[in-house]
Amino acid sequence: MNDLARAATHEAVTCPACGLLCDDLTVDRDADGRLTVRENGCQKSVAFFGRAPHAPSPRVEGRPATLQAAVARAAQLLGCARQPLIAGLATEVQGMRAALALADRVGATLDHMNSGAFMRNIQVVQNSGWMVTTLTEVRNRVDLLVIVGTDVVSAFPRFFERAVWNRESMFGQDTASREIVYLGGRDIDTGAGVSPDGRRPEVLPCDPDRLPEVVAALRALVAGRTLAAADIAGIATAGLARLAERLKAAKYSVIAWSSSALALAHGELTVQGLAQLVVALNAATRSSGLPLGGNGGETTAYQVASWISGYPLRTSYGRGYPEYDPYHFSTDRLLASGEADALLWISTLDPLRPPPAGTLPTIVCGHPDMECVQEPAVFIPTGVPGVDHGGVAFRGDSTVSLPLMQLRDSPLPPLAAVLTAIEQAL
Repeated sequence: MNDLARAATHEAVTCPACGLLCDDLTVDRDADGRLTVRENGCQKSVAFFGRAPHAPSPRVEGRPATLQAAVARAAQLLGCARQPLIAGLATEVQGMRAALALADRVGATLDHMNSGAFMRNIQVVQNSGWMVTTLTEVRNRVDLLVIVGTDVVSAFPRFFERAVWNRESMFGQDTASREIVYLGGRDIDTGAGVSPDGRRPEVLPCDPDRLPEVVAALRALVAGRTLAAADIAGIATAGLARLAERLKAAKYSVIAWSSSALALAHGELTVQGLAQLVVALNAATRSSGLPLGGNGGETTAYQVASWISGYPLRTSYGRGYPEYDPYHFSTDRLLASGEADALLWISTLDPLRPPPAGTLPTIVCGHPDMECVQEPAVFIPTGVPGVDHGGVAFRGDSTVSLPLMQLRDSPLPPLAAVLTAIEQAL
């Protein structure tokens, strides 16, 4: 009997439920393959590992089919398409490699489900560059953390536990003395920013759509400019001035943001403002940016795409070589314009359904719990990375790749095997 079919406890498990990739979980498995997070979990990890084992049959046109028949029909649809779109892309490294190989074979466009958010960061890197840090550096060095426009923990539940209020640091820092400032946002949960000794964080709230002017004002104050206005977006100018002085006095400040929370017109300009703020601070002290992301395997997707194609997604192989265009190759635009004539939707980490595609031939490869509003032409359930099969994923800070364990037996194939079979059937 395979050991994965027996009840057991797994330690040092990596959780891909968010971009933190916490790798210290303890997960119990019962004889039926059900998983329970026993130690170091959060609400996201409990939900991720807690889904009951499920192995539905592939379907073609809504009817049960063999895997071979589903693969053959998917290959037929993609082979006949003139501008196929491969989207979603919530997977691990091997699945993403297979998606790129298939896109190259059929001349498809590739786009991640979260690219509208992470492109705000990538466009800044491409345009002007930035100075950013890692979660490990934050854990060991930060003394002033400014969080812009987000509470962090709604997307990354263990961020403060793992990177801010950690009990030990490499250089003997008293981590409980760290200072937290929330800048921008309304009605966000700031409870995680309360220090272990009970000090509450400073909160400078404003409406999310006013963040661009707040960031610009803070940059000006750091640069030594004087502002005539008494307040900026409802934040007292004096309060921003005090924050500017605290940033300049800090030994290692970090400016953290989540691009998904900056869903503003030209949100990339706000990210660029934050990046330039960090550069200005480094004239006299040490400061870094921390772009928080990686949910849905987005960091894995653009890392793999970058090293294989040279481009970070929103990339088309329609001309026989990779071509990058962050506007023309977005999923929403290709579907709305009718330019895409087949859709392959991939979501293996969570059962996130594809966007409405009307009569567009749709192939879904992903989580066995997927429930589509409209029955796709082909549905192929795949194993869940880090649960049903092993793999590798990139952490949200783009610097560390971590192994994902197989925790139980499953008859479901990995996404990479499915996509490779489709490519071979063409």
